[in-house]
Parts: sequence; structure tokens; C-alpha cells
Amino acid sequence: MVTVDQANIVKLKTHGQNFEILVDSNAAIAFRGNNNMDIRDVLAVQKVFSDAKKGLEAPENQMKLIFQTADPLEVAKMIIQKGEIPLTKEYKENLRETKKRQIIDIIHRNAVDPQTHLPHPPARIEAAMAEAGYHVDEFKEVQKQVQDVLKIIRPILPIKFEVKEIATKIPPEFAAKSYPIFNQFGKKIREDWQTDGSLVVVIEMPGGLEEDFHNKLNALCHGNVETKVLKVK
Repeated sequence: MVTVDQANIVKLKTHGQNFEILVDSNAAIAFRGNNNMDIRDVLAVQKVFSDAKKGLEAPENQMKLIFQTADPLEVAKMIIQKGEIPLTKEYKENLRETKKRQIIDIIHRNAVDPQTHLPHPPARIEAAMAEAGYHVDEFKEVQKQVQDVLKIIRPILPIKFEVKEIATKIPPEFAAKSYPIFNQFGKKIREDWQTDGSLVVVIEMPGGLEEDFHNKLNALCHGNVETKVLKVK
């Protein structure tokens, strides 16, 4: 549990009244995503304030009127869910780095070089982002930032999103074991069991995943697998 001196203030203004609690910011963020946590592990002190810096506690009658309870622990839960949680510098940096990796991974897995039809390595995508001067926004959705990144790195890095239809033929001894691979990489368009027990599957997947897909199938089948790209969209 964080000490009072180390705590941050979560504020909630509602119905014309101000409510504040002293918390460990990282724990408060975790609590917002997991209500099974013990609220006492989040709070520096089990009190609700109208002004935490002055030590002024919120009147019980106001809490009961607005939150339908005067229990400070229950009120604190609602303040965390709806209030403004101050983020530490470390948390913001970690969040930016996590989102940056997610953006790079989405582009790597879904986009290709239009000339070679091969995915760009993550390091190349990251270098293009740095050259373009893109700064990841820790609050903006990853998918929206992917579109922002694509716009600014296209002059630096030829790139396009492709979807491929790939036909595969799996030998009988590996057919049943191949299902998790198909489920991992894309959507099965057609599935046919042959009279000899082999499995023919046509799968649709992001173009950037093709190399990994081939590697996984070859590892499973010890190289004894047939594949053919039927269509590129």
C-alpha cells in the first residue's frame, strides 16, 4: 500500500461537488480493469475528501445522496471508475512503448512491400516511424494510430495491406495436427478431406503472415507440404 506522501489524488466532480481520494496510480489503473482487486490495496488512506490537500473530508450526507452510500471504500471504487487518475511518467512511457510495439506488429503482420509482396521487418517499420518523426499517443486507440503511421511512412517505405488466398495440402499423418495453425493465421475458405486422408485447405490471411505460415507448416510436416498462392487482394 502506498504512503500518503507518495500517493496521487484521483478527483471526481459530480452534482456540483468535489470528491477526492489518495491512491497508488498504477494500482488504481489496475483496479479500473479488475474489480476483484481489494480497494484497500489501492488507497493510501481509507477516506474520501472534498479537498485532499487540505485534509477536508467529504460530508457523509453528500456521499449518501450522490453515491447512495457513505461507506468510503464503496465511494472510492466509484471515484476510481469515473474519476481522473493521474498517470505517472513511468506508466505513460510503458504505455507508449506497449502501443508502439502493437502498431509495429499490426503493420508487420498485415502489410507488405508492394514490389516483393514480402512483409517489412519490424526494425525497418520502427526506423521509418522514427525518420518520419511519429510520436505514439498513449491515449489514442492503436488501430487509429496504425492509419496515422501508414500515412506518414509511405513516402519513406513502400507499403500496402494485402490479403492472400493460399491453398495447402497436408499429408494424412499431419492433417489433424494442422488445425491450430490454420486457426491461428486466418479464415478457412474451403476444407476438403481427400480419399487418401490428406487435407486440402484454402485459407485467407493478411499478406504479411505468409512467411510465418509457411514456416509453421513446414516445421509440422517436416517440409512435406504443398502450398500455392491463389489470389492476392
